[in-house]
Amino acid sequence: MKRTVSYILLLLLSCSQAIAQRSDWKEESVANKEERMKWWRDGRFGMFIHWGLYALPARHEWVQSREKIDHETYRKNYFDLFNPDLYNPTEWARAAKEAGMKYVVLTAKHHEGFCLWDSKTTDFNAAKTPYGKDLIKQFVDACKAEGLKVGFYFSMIDWSNPDFTIDSNHPLRDNQEARAKNGRKDMGKFRQYLKDQVRELLTNYGTIDLLFWDFSYPGKDGKSNKDWDSEGLIKLARELQPNIIMNDRLDMYDHAWGWDYKTPEQFMPNKWPEYNGQRVPWETCQTFSGSWGYHRDENTWKSNNQLIAMLIEVVSKGGNLLLNVGPTARGNFDARATDRLAAIGDWMKFNSKAIYGCTEAPADFERPDNCLLTYNPETKRLYVHLLQYPYKTLYLPNFKGKVKYAQFLHDNSEIKYTSRSGAEPGGHMTITAGEKDLIVDLPVVRPQVEIPVIELVLN
Repeated sequence: MKRTVSYILLLLLSCSQAIAQRSDWKEESVANKEERMKWWRDGRFGMFIHWGLYALPARHEWVQSREKIDHETYRKNYFDLFNPDLYNPTEWARAAKEAGMKYVVLTAKHHEGFCLWDSKTTDFNAAKTPYGKDLIKQFVDACKAEGLKVGFYFSMIDWSNPDFTIDSNHPLRDNQEARAKNGRKDMGKFRQYLKDQVRELLTNYGTIDLLFWDFSYPGKDGKSNKDWDSEGLIKLARELQPNIIMNDRLDMYDHAWGWDYKTPEQFMPNKWPEYNGQRVPWETCQTFSGSWGYHRDENTWKSNNQLIAMLIEVVSKGGNLLLNVGPTARGNFDARATDRLAAIGDWMKFNSKAIYGCTEAPADFERPDNCLLTYNPETKRLYVHLLQYPYKTLYLPNFKGKVKYAQFLHDNSEIKYTSRSGAEPGGHMTITAGEKDLIVDLPVVRPQVEIPVIELVLN
């Protein structure tokens, strides 16, 4: 009897320890999360890279779904032709660094299911193509050599896997014969397949800093956290890479441990995003044009000015910008992308202080017309980004008494300012300013900077 009681007590103790181990990974202090995400918050700017077999058709990364191509045909058309002879991840990493980016996120696997690494879970991977090698290891090594943080994009959607049930996004969504076979598919087996792939990615390449899941679409004919076993995926990632940062696309918003940051895509929020009334970390992912993957004939490319202004606006609202490049099927960045990256780099070379470590300006600083404000809380410096360069005079509303010095950021040249109250004559004109305004005296000729920045040293 004593032996039986002892066995039961031991079993209960073992079960309670197992339960504790299962739940411990969900517990994290606010201070620890802040520290874990500090590099990401401070960096503010990263590169997204969408690359896969879809670079060969070169007409959008969703080409397989858009054109309703079954997996066998898609594979036959592109898999045996994939041979990126110009792939040089050192050039990719260097381009990101020179553009001022602090981290790079590569699509290890997109919805087509093609793996850029030598996966043991499927032969639908880069090592089995004519290229014949793992593409991920070279990429990780190159990024780390340039001092960049490394992230993987990982699609839970996988149109190549025979156990993935056909849904509203699937290339065979309109094929009733194919849909009729959904009942024979084993999503439990598919969920294990996802975990096996994540395990490979998070154990074979050293420290991985960020994991970008993509994506859940709950509801009729969609897929939610239960389809992916999102909790199991998060638990696995946390166990393998305890300091990894993960996005919000596993449909786990109801759990604090289920996501680290929000991801508005191709969209600029009108203010710092919130969840349950609280401001949250956020990052918008954006493209140079209208496609993520290489699209030869897509021509709605944003100008250099638009891209730099986008970066500034994101930081002015407390967020990060993940700006996408779609390499060609030969593995290089096309000229449109390299030209824009170089232009951003030229601006960041002289103005990155207004981006790194910066965030939204304190509420008592009112934004001047045609300007954006960013603020560094550690240095207590405020940055006025002149989106439209004014003629001679810039009014800073309610700034009186808050500023002790002003200079252009690109060359640290002093800028004079005064404060006036009421109306004072100025030749044939009248200068009017509020009692608490500062009037900044700017040179007539605009500095040769895409978007000039004024650095204000605050009292």
